Parts: sequence; C-alpha cells; structure tokens
Amino acid sequence: MSSDLAGNSLDKARSFTFTNNSEIFTDRVSLKDQNDYYQFTLEGRSSFQLDLTRLSANANVQLIRDVNGNGLVDKGEVIAASKRTGKKAESITTILEAGTYHIRVYSQGKAKTKYDLSVSATPIDNAGNTLNAAWDIGEISANTEAISYTDWVGKSDSYDYYKFNINTAGDVTLSLKDLGADADMRLLNWQGEILAGSANITNTDEFITSSLTAGTYYVEIYPYNGNQTFYNLRLSFTPPDSTVMIQSSDELESVDDADSTSITPATVVSYQGTLRADTFVYTSTSTQTVFSGKGNIDFGSGGRDILDLSAFVSTQVQAFNYAHTANGGVVYDPGDSVARVFDAIAFSDGKQIFFEGIDTIKFADTIIDLSVIPNDPLFNQQWNLHMMDVHKAWRFTTGSDQILLGIEDTGIATDINGYLHPDLRFTESISSNYFDEYSSDSHGTLVQGAIAAASNNNIGIAGINWNSALMHVDVVGGNPGDYSLADATQILINWADSQNKRLVINLSLSGGYSTAFEQLIANNQDDVLFVIAAGNGNQSTISSPADLAKKYQNVISVGACWGTQDYYGNPKTPGTRVDYPSAGIQWYGSNYGEGLTLMAPAEFTSTSATRNTSNSFYSNFDYINYFSGTSAATANVTGIASLVWSVNQGLTATQIRSILSETAYDLGDPGYDIVHGYGVVNTDAAVRRALAIART
Repeated sequence: MSSDLAGNSLDKARSFTFTNNSEIFTDRVSLKDQNDYYQFTLEGRSSFQLDLTRLSANANVQLIRDVNGNGLVDKGEVIAASKRTGKKAESITTILEAGTYHIRVYSQGKAKTKYDLSVSATPIDNAGNTLNAAWDIGEISANTEAISYTDWVGKSDSYDYYKFNINTAGDVTLSLKDLGADADMRLLNWQGEILAGSANITNTDEFITSSLTAGTYYVEIYPYNGNQTFYNLRLSFTPPDSTVMIQSSDELESVDDADSTSITPATVVSYQGTLRADTFVYTSTSTQTVFSGKGNIDFGSGGRDILDLSAFVSTQVQAFNYAHTANGGVVYDPGDSVARVFDAIAFSDGKQIFFEGIDTIKFADTIIDLSVIPNDPLFNQQWNLHMMDVHKAWRFTTGSDQILLGIEDTGIATDINGYLHPDLRFTESISSNYFDEYSSDSHGTLVQGAIAAASNNNIGIAGINWNSALMHVDVVGGNPGDYSLADATQILINWADSQNKRLVINLSLSGGYSTAFEQLIANNQDDVLFVIAAGNGNQSTISSPADLAKKYQNVISVGACWGTQDYYGNPKTPGTRVDYPSAGIQWYGSNYGEGLTLMAPAEFTSTSATRNTSNSFYSNFDYINYFSGTSAATANVTGIASLVWSVNQGLTATQIRSILSETAYDLGDPGYDIVHGYGVVNTDAAVRRALAIART
C-alpha cells in the first residue's frame, strides 16, 4: 500500500517550493483518504498551471487561498476548480499574485484512484531582456514619490532592463530589495556604458545613488550565478544636493553591451570609493585598473566594498598576489604620491587589477571574502570600525607585542571583587591608581574598550588592537593617588623603555598642561605618539593640550564626526563634524581650527560601567551604543595608530602621524582644512602605506 504523503486538512497540507518553476507529486485518494492538501507560496505574480492526470476513477481539484488564515476553507476562498466527470484529467490555468495558496485533490463519492499532480508557476516577466526592449518608465520628475516595480530574474531570465529619462541634472537613487537570492544591479548611460553598480553578496539589498546630467539612462538587474529571485526596484530623483549619501562607486567608463560604442582602452584607470558600501565593476577596458575602497559604514548591515568580477570566472586569473602574505602585493603609487602595498590580480590576457580597501571579490563562479570578521556578537553594530576600514586592516595585523598602549584617563572600573569589565584585557597599572572614582559612569572603561577590548572571544565588542600591551594611569579628578599628565607620561615612557616598546598615549581629555608635559613631548618625538582630543566646545580653537599638535609632529589632535545619523536619529552624511548647537540642540560640538589633525567617528558602541557613587566599586558592566565626543574619536585614532606602528616598528612617531594624515579620507575643501583636518582616518590605507615604506 502506498503511503499518504499529502496532508488531509488545510492546516496539515504538504508544503513545497517550486524547483525550476515546476513540481510533480504522485499520491492517491479514496473513501478513507478523501482529501489531499498541498501548500505553496509565490513571491511574485506568476502564470500558474495545474494538471491532475493518470486517474482510474473520478477525482477533482480545487485551488484555494485561505485569506483570513484560519485554516478553514471559507466562502469565496476557492479561487479556481476543475470537476470533470469520470476518469478525465483535471486542469487549472490562471494568473496568481504573490501569496500563499493551497491545492485540494479529492475523490468523488466512493472513487479510489492514484494520481499524478503536476504544478508549475512561471514568474511573469514585464521588464525587457535587452536594452532595446527595456521597460520604458518614461520621464522621472524631481521630488515626486518613488517609482516601484516588482519582477524577477533567474537562469531563464538573466537580465531585466528599465529605461528612464530625466530632463535636468540631479541625484538618482536606486534600491533593489525583497531579494530571495543574490541579484545585482547596474546603472547604465544611453549607450549601455556602466556608470555605477551594486553587487552585494547573498540576498543583501542593493543601492546606487549617482549624480546625473539630463538624458536617458538604463537600470540593469541580473542574477548572480543563475539564482532565481523576485525583486522590488525603487527609483527616485532629487535635485543636486552635496549632502546626499553616496552609496555607489564613482562613474565607471566602461562598456557592457555588444551594441554599445566601444571605448579605446586606456593604459591605467583608477577609481575611488566613498565611506559607504561601493561596488567597483571591472570591464577589462584598460591594461591596468586600480580600485581604492575608502571605508564602508554599511558593513554591519550587509553592505560590502565589492570588486565586481562577475563577468569573469576565477580560472581566467593567472595569479592572485595578496598584500597580506609575506612580501606579497605590489608597492604602487596611485597618483597621490603616497605609495602603498596593493593587492594584485593578473589575468591570462596580461591585464592587471591593483586594489585596496576591498571587502569581497565577486567572480561568476566564486566569492572571495577578504575582511576579517571576529566572533564578537556586537561587531556588526560597530559601524565606527567599518567606517575606518579597521576590519580590512586586520588582514595585516591585530596588534604587535612590541607596542604599548598608554591610556591617561579617569582610571578603570572594577567590581566588588576587583575584576575589570569582562570584555577588557589585562591592564598594567600603578598600585591602586587604576580605580575610576571620578563619577558614576566610568569614562576610562569606555575609552579602553574602544581601543583594545578583548576581541574574537565571543563576548560583546571587538577592540581595534587585540594584542598590544596596555597601561592605564588615572589622571582625572584630583583624587588621592592621581597623577599629573607629566608624571603619568613619564611613568608610561619609563615602562615602555624598560620593555623596548614603541608607545602610543591616548588623552581623551582636555586640561592638565604643564611645561614639564610639553618637554616630554619635545624630547620623545621618535618613540612616543600623543593622540589628544580636540575638545567638545564647538569652538574654532583646539583645546589644550591638543593644540600642541600645531607645534609638534608627534602629537595628533582629533575631532569627532558623525556616521549615517546623530544621537537623535537624524540622518547625517558620514564624516560630517559633530555640531549639535547649529541645530538648536544644547549639546556638544567638536572643536575645529588650526592644528586639528584628523577626524574619527563618535557616538558608537563601547564597554561601559556604572555604579552608585556611594560605593567604592562598580555594580553594572554593560555596553552603550553612544560613546560620544572627541574622547570617543580620539580612542579610535589611538587604536589605529597602534596597528600602523605594529606593521612597521622602524617608523618614528612623527612618521606615524604623517602616514595617518596622508592616507585619510579627505573631507571638505581639497587637502587640509581647519574643519576636518586631513580627513577621516583610514586604517587599511595607513597600514598599507607603512608596509610600503618598510619595503623601500
């Protein structure tokens, strides 16, 4: 006797998904097993065909949609049926919208019969499959409601094209969402040349925002590796706005259509990324192509800086030359007079790609992930690390034991048993000086977690530096046992000298200047780097002692910038100087002015500790997601400086400052300016620069 595989009621229906758009089932119905139920879900509008064949007695079929979800077939929920007499085959042909449906196969009277149930659902393709047949959206007007289209791509529908026009210059934003599998998107000009692309991995949403002149453009959507998926495409158009958050790579001058006008191959072409997830599309139109990712604040939400080689298979590569291997990569000056070590790919046709700052390489047949992803559960929330490309630099180093991280702050929180926050590493200290008695919230614990939390330990967050030694000296509060900046700095220098280590000192504070402290800076310009907060007064002058950056090249003054939003959830362009007062909010603003060196993110996740001030211990260890101010920004730069020094300990402190400055992501006016300094610090580029110096 054959087993009954189909459910006998609506709520116990046999569920299936379509493979290659069709499915066949064999079962039986009889007086004792009168009903067989099946369930399926469609992701988009589809042409549906059902055939019930090989009947030896009378059986019928119904197509049902349980609209109210009560598990019963109510009036009006049978949307199609076939009830032919005798042994005649049954069939249903109809168009179905996206949703969940049931099929009921049932015997008529005392009939007993086996059956074959054949079901197919072919997605309806409205978009054209070539440029010439593209779905014509027509003219898009500025500031009107976004236009939305739902369709699908797969092995049998490998390209969808949409055509649109704009009659004035502006910013076009495209999004590809509701993906069930990996599909990618490109923006093309009227000739079919690629202007921008988005090729994230898996079913991550795709985004492109690009500034365009008046004209005709195309959107190209295609599946990765033949995946079938429905999608929702949204298009919107706004007037030009320098604050728009760019999410795609710079315009790429290349051809992707056989009917397009050809472009004469150049010798070398270079493309620069943004602080967002960028897709760099390679089309082999040049002998040498250079791609530079510049930070990826979208990494935690699935966005990647992608090198899109999906037009090629990996076997077309003659050699991979990775920069993180011993003596690997190529020392190359991309035209900014700052030679760095680039990863390199050589194709069998002699063409080459040099690249840096890339998360993922996407071939037609494989995906290569380059970034390091620790197992700390809050890592995806650490957008500050992603914006500064820390996760890319970890390919090269997670910190050297030849570096000492010195932190002069409020001290560190300990619990009633004398233990630190469980996500902090062992820290050297001086007697009982380490304890943070300054307030109910431990500022020093926030700072130290951002710089060097215990990492890849399945707990909390990842620190920037995983390995270098730490020493914390309490200099804030004027409590018994606290040290002056000069005395604390001398202690750190002595300890570093005794261990033969390079020293990076973090000063997430203002005040405390003395001539003795300045003299220590002046006397240790080769071996000690001072990273100091610019201050939170929203003033056009840098606070002391950060203003010493104007005088000494081993001092870095750090300003704070936003990511994609501020503390209150207001959208911001990544890299914008934190300035709440200008919005009428009585909070802080990052100081700026002559001597400002670098910008780094603030208002991010770090280790936290709180207590009742009547207690001599901390009772609550946790994490906060808004470590704010130039204190937070400074901790970022300290951690990054220590990574750069870790890969080349032959450098001086003044060279570390120079490297961080010349490899920063430029903001505001080209070059140095008093609002952004040299720009947002970029870890990957800085580490590659330090490696290049070591090889030359």
